[in-house]
Amino acid sequence: MSTASRPRATSETLVAGRATKQPKPGHMQRYNQKWGLIFISPWILGLLLWLLIPTLATLAFSFTNYSAVTPELTEFVGLKNYIRLPSDPKVVTSLWVTIRYALISIPVTLGFGLLLAMLGNSEHLVGKNVFRTLFYMPIMIPAVAGAVIWKGVLNTQTGWFNLGLEAVGIPGPDWINSPTWITPALVFIGLWGVGNLMLTLMAGMQGVPTELYEAAELDGANGWHKFRHVTLPLITPVLFYNFTLMLIGTFKYFDMAYVLKDGTGGPADQTLFYVLNWYKNSFEYNLMGYGSALAWLLFLIVLVLTIINFWGQSRWVYYAGEGEG
Repeated sequence: MSTASRPRATSETLVAGRATKQPKPGHMQRYNQKWGLIFISPWILGLLLWLLIPTLATLAFSFTNYSAVTPELTEFVGLKNYIRLPSDPKVVTSLWVTIRYALISIPVTLGFGLLLAMLGNSEHLVGKNVFRTLFYMPIMIPAVAGAVIWKGVLNTQTGWFNLGLEAVGIPGPDWINSPTWITPALVFIGLWGVGNLMLTLMAGMQGVPTELYEAAELDGANGWHKFRHVTLPLITPVLFYNFTLMLIGTFKYFDMAYVLKDGTGGPADQTLFYVLNWYKNSFEYNLMGYGSALAWLLFLIVLVLTIINFWGQSRWVYYAGEGEG
């Protein structure tokens, strides 16, 4: 039988001796889309029920005097809650406490994480796997459990940290109850959970091409020069990613401050972070309408800071291959 006499392949094929038509591309696309929507429908439902609808509800509540205790007395108050925000001393204090913590903790944590990543990525470090595991493990501990642990560790009389300082002749400060030392204590505690930052920075360092280090060595570069001019520029996308997450995270800081001082905001309002102030207004004072306005102010602040952060990344973040093509 010649090639010309053979039947051409069409949309009909023989399956088990019977001619069947293959589905058209358009039909298959719709079929895949239908099943794709079915599989992601639980996520869509969760997004609507637990995120989108509550978010829109808080926007509506922010224009009312809604209280969960007396919902029948809810009245529309317009912009009254928003007008009250700038004149509320607790809002000003909580914003300052949060911003101050961010200004201290972010550079300290990034620097410490970078140091650990360099050590964990070093070829000369003995027991690298143990080192990495030890610094990663703390992030597996729930935040509240970690706060309880640190509350005991930093205890003035019985905490092992102060006992260690006294053993070498240094009087230990009152970490938790002193307005001067509570912020450094919170920053120090934050270094305990630096494991994830360490791993992402290590991954970034391992992605730097080795030929760049070899070229730098041929030019006479030492270890500091290679880090400054090769490693650091090429891991700036990872630094930017972590900086963005940390910036947002500091404005949501709550768990540690709440557990250490039992939600009081003390000493002298030095742990009255913005989210703690929002929590107290919403759930302790039952001012849900005012609390909703506080939540939307926080959203706007974080949104503006994130936009500024992304706008400024072009000045210091280097993306390999950018501008090629």
